[in-house]
Formats: sequence, C-alpha cells, structure tokens
Amino acid sequence: MASQTKPILLIVDDAPENLVVLSELLTPEYRVLAATSGESCLRIANSQPMPDLILLDVMMPDMDGYTVLTRLRESPATREVPVIFVTALVDIENEERGLRLGAADYVTKPIRASIVLARVSTQLEVKQARDWLKDKNAVLEAEVARRMAENDLIQKASIRALAHLAETRDPETGNHIARTQGYVQRLATALAPHPRFAELLTDHYIDQLVRSAPLHDIGKVGIPDCILLKPGPLTSEEWGMMRTHAQKGCEAIEMAERDIQAVVDFFTLAKEIAHWHHEKWDGTGYPDRLAGDAIPASARLMALADVFDALITARPYKLAMPYAKARNIIANESGKHFDPDVVDAFLANFDDFAAIATSYHDATEMQKPSTR
Repeated sequence: MASQTKPILLIVDDAPENLVVLSELLTPEYRVLAATSGESCLRIANSQPMPDLILLDVMMPDMDGYTVLTRLRESPATREVPVIFVTALVDIENEERGLRLGAADYVTKPIRASIVLARVSTQLEVKQARDWLKDKNAVLEAEVARRMAENDLIQKASIRALAHLAETRDPETGNHIARTQGYVQRLATALAPHPRFAELLTDHYIDQLVRSAPLHDIGKVGIPDCILLKPGPLTSEEWGMMRTHAQKGCEAIEMAERDIQAVVDFFTLAKEIAHWHHEKWDGTGYPDRLAGDAIPASARLMALADVFDALITARPYKLAMPYAKARNIIANESGKHFDPDVVDAFLANFDDFAAIATSYHDATEMQKPSTR
C-alpha cells in the first residue's frame, strides 16, 4: 500500500516511550503522526492531512485527554474524527466518562498489540462506512435538489404555458402577464413589513403568489370569441358572460388540484386570485361582492396590479393612459375599489411600477404610454 493511501493515525502521549511502542506497532499498516501534549494534538488534528483516527492518552499534564476530546468534539473540523482512549485508568467510571464525551473505544495500558490493532481496524472500518454513507447522502441530496429545481422549472413553464393559452384568446394583453407579475411582487415585498400583512407575506408566500399571478385570467379560455374579442363596449348580457371568467378560472384550477389529490399552496393562491381579483374593497365587485379583508390578500394585490396595467395599456377601443393619470385614478379608488394600504404601497413605490411597465412594454401597442 502506498504511504499516501494509508489511513492516518495520530497517537498522543506525554511519555515518548509509549509513542515509540505504538508507532512501531502501527507503522507497518498505517501512516503515523505523533504528539506529546494536548495542544500539539489539537494543532495536528486541525491541520492537513487530517487524521482518520486518534489514539489519545488520558493522563497528561496541562491538558488531559478528556479536555482534548471535548475540544475535538467542539470543532466542526474534528467533530467526527474517531478517538480511542489509551490509558492506565481501568475503573468503570473513567471509561464511562470517556464514552459519554464521545470516545469511540477504550484501550487500557499496558497495551496488547492484538487488541490495539483490532480496535483500530474496527474503528477505521466504521469511519469508512460512515464516510461512504455521507458521500452517498451528499450525492442523493444533490440529485434531489437537481430534481426539485427541474420540477420547479417545469411548474413555472407549465404555468406560463397555461397563461399564454389564455393570452392567445385575448391578444390585446401582450406582456400583461409579465407586467402584472412584476407589480404583484413589488406590492408584496413593499407590504411585507406592514403590521396587517407581516404574518402572511413570508418569502414563501410571496414566491407562490408571484408564481400563481399569471393564472388570474385563465378563465377567459371559457369565454366565447364573440365576447372576448369584441372591439367595442359589451352589452349587459355580454358583460354578465364575461364576468363568469373569474369563477371558470377558479373551477379549472380546482379540477387540477383534485387530479393530484394533494393540498398545494400554489393552487390555493391561484384559486384565490382567479376567483376574486375583480372584487372591490367596498363590496361592489364580482363575482361574490366580497368586501374589505374578506377578500383574500392575494386577490387584493392582484386587483390593483390588473387595473393599473389595464389603464396604461392600449386596446382596440382605447388609447394607453399616461402613467401619472393612471396613478391618480388608483389613488382616488383607495377605500373604494382597493385596499387603502395596498394603494399606499403602490403610491410609495410608483417609480418601480412605471419601470416595470416600461421594461415589459408591448412593441405592438397602439400608443406608447407617457410617464407625464
């Protein structure tokens, strides 16, 4: 066996003659390092190459073996290095103390060569098995992380695909999905420290909220083209049919949730947003005329994002509204259409909303929105 592949043993004893005996016994099979004090043991144990096993005398001046073992176990670098106590102390209390502190085994002096070699071999095999298992676990964890990331990407891609499906039925929206997703994220992060929202708007919640936002209008897939693509104002009957897209969207997501037979945070928020993003703070919205905090926070944030984007986006029947005018309309709807605290967050961060709108501006838009 080449010396660099041999397991490394560190023997620690303040008596040089004991080090000689152990060194001569172990050197044929192992690479042996030696220390004559607790301090030098700790220094060598924390150096490269690190020992695979330490044979440690208990009775040493300045720092005894128990103290050395305690220090070894306190350090993350040496915490898992197996230690065999080698000592003249033969009473049960001392052996139990060493094992409680984390010693792997106990050998009494005067040493017997066969016992020492057997104990060393056994502990090295245990360490090797433990290291192998740790490596396997690391590989497994990496694979699990890779697959989770892949599933996360697939989920995001699937959500966008569904959202774009709705978008193809309603080609006026352009980059509406990307913009409203950005608005919702900015609102959520701005409101996260707010006393009314702090408990709800965790990082996980915001991530799921932003992920589900593109599905807010998925129910439009169920609206007839003659209504969805009508260039002019809708009749009251047509408007009633258009309003059903909120319920249809929620039902579609609910069906997907039933198919997987599991409760998923993402689906919960997606249903809330699809179902209630047209509700109004004063209770005059649709489909259920919810009011105030009865409207889920996810839907309240989506409501403002959706309306702001509709105002600043050109449609066949209207020009794009200047950002500042849209801002004033949103401000005037505080306490009526929108949660006042959500409006305050929007106004305080208005420049960010304008930047998001400009960043995802539609190239085919009928009139470029003005910031003035």
